[in-house]
Amino acid sequence: MNRSQLERTLGIFLGCLISSSSINLFLIPNHLLSGGLAGIGIIVYFLTGLPVGAQVLVYNVPLFIAAYKTLGSRYIGGVVLGTVLFSVGLDATHFLNGLAPVPDPMLAAIFGGIFNGLGYGLLFRLDGSSGGLDIVAAIIRKYYSFNMGGVIFAFNCIIMTISAFMFGVMPAMYTLISMFLSATVTDKVVAGFVHRKVIFLISDRAEPIAEAIIHVLGRGVTYIDGEGAFTHHAKRVLFVVVTLTQIARIKQIADKFDPQAFMIVLDANEVMGRGFTLPGVKIEEMLRERVIAKGWDGKGKESCG
Repeated sequence: MNRSQLERTLGIFLGCLISSSSINLFLIPNHLLSGGLAGIGIIVYFLTGLPVGAQVLVYNVPLFIAAYKTLGSRYIGGVVLGTVLFSVGLDATHFLNGLAPVPDPMLAAIFGGIFNGLGYGLLFRLDGSSGGLDIVAAIIRKYYSFNMGGVIFAFNCIIMTISAFMFGVMPAMYTLISMFLSATVTDKVVAGFVHRKVIFLISDRAEPIAEAIIHVLGRGVTYIDGEGAFTHHAKRVLFVVVTLTQIARIKQIADKFDPQAFMIVLDANEVMGRGFTLPGVKIEEMLRERVIAKGWDGKGKESCG
């Protein structure tokens, strides 16, 4: 096992540990449920006392077999590790039931959902899986054009309905809050908490604006050739990815050179590559070899020539 595989395995282990701990620490003591097969396991646990982790592992065995026959061994290989670690973690952290630091069900739903989402998010970010409904959704999607998120949500709704009939409406409503927070935090962790923005800027003075962005903000800019559908005039479109705090500076630059500039700002869930996840080029060294022309003197003022 090389270093990257070891780091991935440790990350999946940590994600499973966080998620299983949150279930035992916040959800089970307050008679709340988790989503997926863990939710079914918790219901059976409340009725019979059978260990949740062992149940989850047993419930996944027929799903492993079905997935192997329909999706192949390559898919199963990436699921078994996370499923086993998650199942073992549920029973290994069972002692946390007795701690129950949050007796209030609303707070338990909030904190349980947040930490559960952190664990699942870390697991999914490393391309892992806890099995269960993920396998069911993948199998269904192979034969039917259903969205995986929709399939999982439908199964979770069934679990909540069963919970409402067995334990009352209030615990089911708290469970819904917990599931919503868990899904939200999971998405945030998978996508990343550092927000980036994508800017498309159309202007007749695209070149000086691009030079200013490079010089002042140190961000790379890409030219895209465009054409107006009505006027058929050729336009240069600027494409640039920036941090949230840099948007105001770009607006100032665009307004200085071209108050009529057309700018669109979009969210970017994740950005990879030079300048973000890789070291950027040394802008200052490049600029020493270039003459900043087109009306920009490098101090935020347009030169009069």
